[in-house]
Amino acid sequence: MKSRHAISSRGWIILFALTLLLLAGLLAGFNVVTDPFGAFGDRFFHWWSYDETNNPRVAKLQYLEQHHDEYDSYIVGCSGTSSYPTEQLNEYFDANFYNLIVYGADMLDTEQFCRYLIENYTVENLVLNVYLGNGFTYDTESDPLTYSMPYQADGSSALDYYRKYLFANPKYGWAKIQSLRQDTYLQQAFDVFDEKTGAYDKQRRDIEPIGDLQDYLQAYPVFADYPQASYNLSQTENCMKSVQAICQMCEEAGVNLVVVASPLYQDYADYFPQDQVEHFYTELAEITPYWDFSLSSVSRDPRYFYDSTHFRNAVGKMALARIAGDDSAYIPDDFGVYVTKDNVAEHLKSYWNWTEPDPATYTDQVPILMYHHLAEEGDGADTISVELFRAHMQALHEAGYTAVSFQDLYRYVNYGEELPEKPVVITFDDGYTSNYTLAYPILKEYGMQATIFVIGVSVGKDTYKDTGEAMTPHFSLEQAAEMQQSGLISIQSHGYDFHEVAGRDPEPIRQGVLQKADETEEEYIAFLREDYETSNALLMEGIGTPVEVVAYPYGYSSELSEAIFAEMGVYATVTTQPGTNTLIKGLPQCLRQMNRYGITENVTVEQLLELVQTEAE
Repeated sequence: MKSRHAISSRGWIILFALTLLLLAGLLAGFNVVTDPFGAFGDRFFHWWSYDETNNPRVAKLQYLEQHHDEYDSYIVGCSGTSSYPTEQLNEYFDANFYNLIVYGADMLDTEQFCRYLIENYTVENLVLNVYLGNGFTYDTESDPLTYSMPYQADGSSALDYYRKYLFANPKYGWAKIQSLRQDTYLQQAFDVFDEKTGAYDKQRRDIEPIGDLQDYLQAYPVFADYPQASYNLSQTENCMKSVQAICQMCEEAGVNLVVVASPLYQDYADYFPQDQVEHFYTELAEITPYWDFSLSSVSRDPRYFYDSTHFRNAVGKMALARIAGDDSAYIPDDFGVYVTKDNVAEHLKSYWNWTEPDPATYTDQVPILMYHHLAEEGDGADTISVELFRAHMQALHEAGYTAVSFQDLYRYVNYGEELPEKPVVITFDDGYTSNYTLAYPILKEYGMQATIFVIGVSVGKDTYKDTGEAMTPHFSLEQAAEMQQSGLISIQSHGYDFHEVAGRDPEPIRQGVLQKADETEEEYIAFLREDYETSNALLMEGIGTPVEVVAYPYGYSSELSEAIFAEMGVYATVTTQPGTNTLIKGLPQCLRQMNRYGITENVTVEQLLELVQTEAE
């Protein structure tokens, strides 16, 4: 006799089925809530940049479904497309651009996205980035989760689409939860897109100091030992069919289409047979006119590239300036040719025949000198005698050196305005009264420009932060304004209150601008911004000029401090690290974390001249 508690085989099957349904429901619910690919609109976490990192094809379309009213123009293409900044596109086209870059995109992906955009949204302008690599990849097969197209764009099964993402491995959702807990202000490897622009977030790479070529090759050895490879552009015809389809769509819809052939690193271009490269660009010209930035003098210098296949945002800015006819920006003469079917043959004749660019035409070496306090007698350290300072200025003047400002450096880098033959930058830290009473008259005598970095909280003070403890006096705002108005002196920031001293300030002591041990990231960022804003308000009120250059106290800096200062409008920062500075036209990063030589009473005239001569060569 069977037990009344026994479950029949049919019952077991039903229980098993219900268990599977429950587990499937839990998995589907978990994936909908976490939504690590943005397939369901990321309606719970609202972290589009993460989703776009996992699969920009899916997440970006879902983002646009909710936000497309904010845009009227798009730039499309593979990962290199990210380096055409939307800010410049908006300015030059008087539009609102979204960057629909997707990593690993072939021209089929791009064609499908273009069709979706034109059929579903208002599109005024479309910028199509054509990459030489589009000629050897053209994928019509199904892709894994991280590369699959959304069904709305490629016409695939909606049922299959949602099945894949509903029942995806829960590791993706769990990774999103963990990453959210670990997220910091500076984007991590799992969070690299800017959701509002659609572009890769290059915050870290765009604040890194760039100068000496050998140092750059050491930091990025791929350029020093470029991998050998050989590819055939076997998919050129398929690529061009998609380009033709995009052109036809835009013509029929009245969309302004601009086609751009993206800049290439020379060693990458060498992967492909010359005849196939020429065929690729000839076929493109037969379909549509385009701007060709692929090979130029820029292609020969790795500092214009993030890595072996991606050019910097600064290069993208130069390209857009060329397209827009912006003559104010620095653009190499050979960078950017408007190619049509009528001139493509002539253009390609000279395509491979150009000389190695002379670094002297687009780089310069600039030493920066760092002084502090002057007195009738030096102390063997930072305080130097008036006599020695006068001898230094006289020697520089007689040796043909011209003291230039940071604005001069800025104009050289961003606008290509040449520096004098022997430039030198003279700086003073802290803002001591002796800079006004003793150094300023000597600088006027020899016509030497200088930049003085003031400690904001100490301006006009002779006691330490109002404690009553005596300190070396600092000049007033009135004296600062007088010097600023002379045209010889620029007043910039040494921080408002970055200087803390053991025994004078509460523990723990901040080391320059560095984050304190007991300080959260949010608190630290708030401190940096408040300090900058206070310093900027002080100078704007006192002398009418903003803070655009910051000298790091004690030379301490961090990635985060660089990022925040860049956001606030600081275009140059200086440290106490000795060494020369290599300036590179078109690369504003070379003005970040610049080196300075600390000048003390022990530096003789002969040593000073040897220093600047050596460093300037």
